[in-house]
Parts: sequence; structure tokens; C-alpha cells
Amino acid sequence: MIYCVEDESAIRDLMVYTLKASGFEAQGFGDSVGFWSAMKAQKPELILLDVMLPGEDGLTVLKRLRSSPATSDIPVIMATAKGSEYDKVIGLDGGADDYLAKPFGMMEMVSRIKAVLRRTAPKQAKVISYGGITLDESRHLVTVNGSPVSLTLKEYEILKLLMDSPGQVFTREILLSDVWGMDFTGETRTVDVHIGTLRTKLAEAGDMIETVRGVGYKMAERK
Repeated sequence: MIYCVEDESAIRDLMVYTLKASGFEAQGFGDSVGFWSAMKAQKPELILLDVMLPGEDGLTVLKRLRSSPATSDIPVIMATAKGSEYDKVIGLDGGADDYLAKPFGMMEMVSRIKAVLRRTAPKQAKVISYGGITLDESRHLVTVNGSPVSLTLKEYEILKLLMDSPGQVFTREILLSDVWGMDFTGETRTVDVHIGTLRTKLAEAGDMIETVRGVGYKMAERK
């Protein structure tokens, strides 16, 4: 369940509609009153929280969420006015996991939500094996057909992200956000370069990383 706290009804309805169409459960609130009431009944997976709200503003809501042990771990994405550097900084310093500058596109919103949910998911060390590639999180070790492969940290994180979701297409922007961080200011070409070196190091298994032309990359699905 994703909660959208947004006082403009047209925007709120579009957010909820888009989230439901993208496979999420979602519920919208025009102010903090209804939001806090719903929180008593069900904790959401993530909260989209507008800074400018009638009554209790978004930054105050965020502070309350982070100060309570029952809600401190819920991911929060703040919606800020375009160009409002102050709200962005205060929100991130206050514990927001990401931010969206208004006006934002609905597909960007969905991508940011998915990225935050991946980053904040409980981490458990595991061993992933796929197409001759084995990634051992506990040892931070990658092997191809039993032979160790030396990867940089970014190459390792890209590979892990792709292996965690075989068949899922990751855009360059999402890879930048997930691997380099949401404030990275470099070009998407950085992703292409790292994918190229990763494929080379994986040798024959490098073909498992497929290019989706004009979009990004994915780990080939098992046939």
C-alpha cells in the first residue's frame, strides 16, 4: 500500500490512478488528518508526501514519522515546489528517502517509488546463481563457471541489481539512481561504460546482460 498525501485533488487522483495501473495498492489524502487516521489502521510500504499541505505541513508530518519507532522505517518521498532548494534540503536532512520536484511526470514518480523500495528493502546476504554467474553477497564474491571475477564496487552493484530481477528492464536513469545515488550529476554514458567493462570481465557470461535499445539493460531471462 502506498499513501499519497496531496491537497490538490486532480493531482492526487492522477497519482493514485497511475499507481494502481502500475500494480500498486494506493490511497490518497488531502491533508494530514485523514492520513494519520489511516496510519492507525494500516502502515503503508511507502508515503508520497507533499510539502505544502493545509494545516500540518509535510515537513512536520515527516518529523513525526521519523520520531516514532512505529513509523520511522517507512520510506518517504517528498514532493517539493520546483526550484525550492530549501524544502529539498530540509526534507532530506529530516529523513526523506527521495524527493520529486513539481511538476513531475507520473512515470518518473513510479520509477522513483520502485527505486526507493528496492533501496530500502530488508537486506539479507544471499547467493544468486544465474547463467553460470554466481554472486555471493556474504563474501562479496562473483564467479563465472567457478572462476573468481574481480569487479569494481559499481560493477558489482550493477550486476547484483540485474541478477536480482532477471528479465526486468532497468533504464540508465534508474541504474544511476540506484547505484550512484539520486544526487549523482554525471551523464548516463557512465552506465554504458560500466556495463561494457562488466561484460568484458564476465567473459562468455557477459552476453547474459542484454541491451534494450533506447531504454537500458536487463539480465536475460532463463530459456
